Amino acid sequence: MVYDAEYDVAVVGGGHAGIEAALASAKLGAKTVLITLDKEKIGVMPCNPAIGGIAKGIVVREIDALGGEMGKAIDSTGIQYKTLNVRKGPAVRSPRAQADKEEYRKYMVNKVLNTPNLTVLEGEATDILLKKNTNEVEGVVVDNSIKLKVKSVVITTGTFLNGVIHIGDKQIPAGRMGEKPSTGLSQFYKRVGFPLQRFKTGTPARLDKNSINWSILEEAPGDEPPPKFSFWTDPVGSYWFKEGQKEQVSCYITYTTPETHRIIRENLHRTALYGGAITGVGPRYCPSIEDKIVKFANKERHTVWLEPETRDGISIYPNGLSTSLPEDVQWEMYRSIPGLENVILLKPAYAIEYDIVPPTELYPTLETKRVKGLFHGGNFNGTTGYEEAGGQGILAGINAARRALGKDLIYIRRDEAYIGVMVDDLTTKGVVEPYRLFTSRSEYRLHLRQDNPILRLYKKAYDIGMLTPQEYKLAKETEEEINSWLERYKTERIKEGGKSITVFEFLKRPDVDTEKLKEIGIDIPDRDYVREAVEINTKYDGYFEREVKLNEKMRNLEKIKIPADIDYSQIPGLRKEVVQKLSKAKPLTLGHASRLEGITPASITAIMVYLEKMKRERKGD
Repeated sequence: MVYDAEYDVAVVGGGHAGIEAALASAKLGAKTVLITLDKEKIGVMPCNPAIGGIAKGIVVREIDALGGEMGKAIDSTGIQYKTLNVRKGPAVRSPRAQADKEEYRKYMVNKVLNTPNLTVLEGEATDILLKKNTNEVEGVVVDNSIKLKVKSVVITTGTFLNGVIHIGDKQIPAGRMGEKPSTGLSQFYKRVGFPLQRFKTGTPARLDKNSINWSILEEAPGDEPPPKFSFWTDPVGSYWFKEGQKEQVSCYITYTTPETHRIIRENLHRTALYGGAITGVGPRYCPSIEDKIVKFANKERHTVWLEPETRDGISIYPNGLSTSLPEDVQWEMYRSIPGLENVILLKPAYAIEYDIVPPTELYPTLETKRVKGLFHGGNFNGTTGYEEAGGQGILAGINAARRALGKDLIYIRRDEAYIGVMVDDLTTKGVVEPYRLFTSRSEYRLHLRQDNPILRLYKKAYDIGMLTPQEYKLAKETEEEINSWLERYKTERIKEGGKSITVFEFLKRPDVDTEKLKEIGIDIPDRDYVREAVEINTKYDGYFEREVKLNEKMRNLEKIKIPADIDYSQIPGLRKEVVQKLSKAKPLTLGHASRLEGITPASITAIMVYLEKMKRERKGD
């Protein structure tokens, strides 16, 4: 076959997963092409113009620690910053920021267009070509005509694959409002035998800022000083803004009313969701307003956050009012809410259905089990959120590049990052509804905190090639500085009540912080990041130890790899359904196998015994 051009890696889709995948692949030295319908739409925020949130903000910092771009982008383009769960422990705190969506898009377009080893090609990927008589990637077809020879492909089509927008009984084929869907790849997936699932998500209307009565609404300002996402934004590793930044923009709070609920109930039959037009499964944790009214019928009101989409523009995002009601009913519904009595809708709300491939079709490396060299990331794996997409994208991009360059693939363990938790959940358990990350999904919550992603991941990122020697040096020196202060506090002593105790024991107390140490003449770290880390590691010392012991068994199982050529049917004691499940899932480790639904401890023991037998037999050879 004659090809029009040759690359190492092709990334399909210019959303948040595609951006991180393409940038990571190019950074690792793979000649990369990003195929997208419109290069000016790279980094568009089609739903809420925000980055971060519970667990999500930690993922952004993990992407950053792995050498990704999302954290730097939001630090450069945010208009309001908050730390969530500040009244709770540090294990569940998380940063969140409203973005200027236009500035964020421009930042990402500029970054992608000016990255070495990365080419942007406008068009629709319509087919994936496989090597003759194999299930291994050889090329990508664009617009049914251009043939690109590649060694790896990353598919990050988001909501575009067979996307259909619903507004009441009106249906519009689209990947996003005003953008055509991707349809060509569906035939490839059907031809190769991949199953497809139908999912649904939605977005609220956009409101005219000048038509809102702000005077009666509750103001929600940002935090001062505002938390940063990227460890690298400040050269000394601080998460805080320097002086001289622009002022933050406030959000505002209002609530639905009994009249709102009445309007929705009387028109449920006209919604796409309850009228029967939508067959896809929607996100449980980000439901439409009609879903809330039905499922929480006794709740008198629901909170609505009015969030600006840009610093200087007029478009307001009413967070909490996603709907598929007809447009005429939307106007009536929105105007029943305090402050919105005379509101003007700039764009109607809509629901969107799209196809995904079940993530159980993937290894934890995000490579598909059916096709070597084919990787999936983002909403196409059944997730929601820009952050979840970016976390999958960077892993898929790293592995696509490594596959193309002839290197071993990597995966991220559950105890290393929330990215690892998410990918493990997806690939072992699958999805019956759009997946969203929460801290409660992890058994390592005290370890996977918002303050330490760089310390958890910098060695792995450097070994892969995602961090420069200078970045590695800064991260290593930061870790050493934290450890030095901890060791100092464990030996330095103070007098209290006639007794001598260590500073470490004193700082463990709930009413003592580093500022208190400073007041009584104890030296404290100069850097905010180091000071915070020292305080957290001191106060949670006993809890960390307990968590480590509880999860030690699981960590040991993660170290035991399962050979790719294992024949589960030859393992004594495994039931037929267990053999079928394991053969389909193809777990990489015993830990991976143990988390599959229906795999009992007895099954894990049987596999362990068999692996030991295999090991002895191979040594004998």
